[in-house]
Amino acid sequence: MSGLNIYSGISELITLKGAAKKQARQPVEKDLGLVKNASLVTYKGSVIWTGPSAKLTKAILAPYGGIKNSNEIKLSSGTVMPSFIESHTHLVFAGERKNEFELRNQGVSYGEIAKAGGGILSTVKATRKASQKDLKSAAQKRVNEFVSQGVTTLEIKSGYALNLKDELKMLEVAKSLKGPHIVKTFLGAHALPSNFKTYDAYIDFLLQKVLPKVAQSQLAERVDIFIDEGYFQKSHGEKLFKAAQSFGLGLTMHADQMKLTKAYDLAIKYNAHSVDHLVQIKKMDIKKLAQSSLTCNLLPGADFYLKMPYPPARALIDAGARVSLATDFNPGSCPTQDLSFIGVLARLEMKMSLAEVITAYTLGAAFALNLQNQKGSLTTGKDADFILIDGSYKDLFYQVGHHPVVGSWLKNKKLIK
Repeated sequence: MSGLNIYSGISELITLKGAAKKQARQPVEKDLGLVKNASLVTYKGSVIWTGPSAKLTKAILAPYGGIKNSNEIKLSSGTVMPSFIESHTHLVFAGERKNEFELRNQGVSYGEIAKAGGGILSTVKATRKASQKDLKSAAQKRVNEFVSQGVTTLEIKSGYALNLKDELKMLEVAKSLKGPHIVKTFLGAHALPSNFKTYDAYIDFLLQKVLPKVAQSQLAERVDIFIDEGYFQKSHGEKLFKAAQSFGLGLTMHADQMKLTKAYDLAIKYNAHSVDHLVQIKKMDIKKLAQSSLTCNLLPGADFYLKMPYPPARALIDAGARVSLATDFNPGSCPTQDLSFIGVLARLEMKMSLAEVITAYTLGAAFALNLQNQKGSLTTGKDADFILIDGSYKDLFYQVGHHPVVGSWLKNKKLIK
C-alpha cells in the first residue's frame, strides 16, 4: 500500500495555518485557516498539502508517486482539524479520593485535607501498593477515554510514588500504554513523603538517587515540580532544573496556584516549556509571561473543583502570552477527563473565544510539550495527526458532555472509527 493518502469529501478543514505563523499567540477566527470543500494529502505520516479539492493537481502528487500510487479516503463530510493534545495529566494512579470531594464541599480546604494525611499522600499510599499490571490496566482505560475524544498526544506524569522503585514503576506503566503518542514527565517533586522530615532532604534524595535512574532509563522526557505554599520552594526548583538540564530533560512546573510565589520567574530563567496553573498572577506577572517564550498552561477544571478563581486567560492572551488548556486529570483536585467541560469553562469563566480554545487545545498544547515543530497544526511537514468531527467546528466546546469526534488519526494511523 502506498504511503500517499488523499483525504477528500471534507466540508470544512481547519489547518491552524495562521495560528502557526503567530506561534499560537493571540489567535483570531481567521487564524484557524478554514478551507471549505477541502482535501488533505499526507505522505508516510506527514502532511504534504491542504486546500480546496478543486486545486489538487497532478503536479502536487507527482513527487510522491502520482495519483496512480495514491490511496483516496473519502470522509463522510464534517470537519477535519488537528487532533487534540492533552498536555497535563496525572493519569497513572491507584485508589480513589471520593471522600475528599465531600469534605471540600463541606468547607475543608485542600491544605487541611493534605495535613490530615489525605490528598496526594493518600494516592501515594495506594499507588505504591498497586502492582504494575493493575496500574497499567486502569491507566489504559483512562487513555482510551482520552483517545475517544480525539486526543492523539497525551502527557502523563509520575508523582504518586515519591520513592525510587515506584516512581520508575509509574513511568514504565506510562511508557507501556497503547494508542496516542505519550509524553512522560517525572514529577517526583510533587509532595513531601512521610519518611522525609524536610523538603531539602527529599530534593537531595531525588537528585542523587532518583533523577539519574530516570534519565539513564530514558523513562521521561521532562521533569515537573509543584512549587506553592505548603509544598516546594523556588530554591528546590532551581536545584531540580539545573540537574534536569544536565541530563537533557525538558522542564515544566506547577506554579502560583494557591499563592503567588512568582515561581514562574524560575521557569523563564531556565527556558522551561510551560508553567501550569497560574491562578494567582497579577498585572506585572502577566506582562513578564507575555514577553517570555513560556506557554501558560491553564487548568480550569482544577479551579472549578477547588472552588478557586480562574487564571486571567483574557488578560494573558490580550497581552500576547501563549496559552494552552488541559484537564489536569487526577483523582483528587480534578477527577474529570471531559475535554468539552474544560473548553466550556474556558469560554464561560475565562472569556476565551472558540478560536482561542481550539488553538489552546491543539497548537498551544504542542508548544507546552515542545512538540510545536511536529504537531498542533495541519501544515506542510508536520505529523498527520487529525480528527473528524460530525458537523462544524462551531459544535465544539458548546455542550458539556457532547464532543462530536467520530474519527482520529495519529501520523496517518487511524485510532478510532
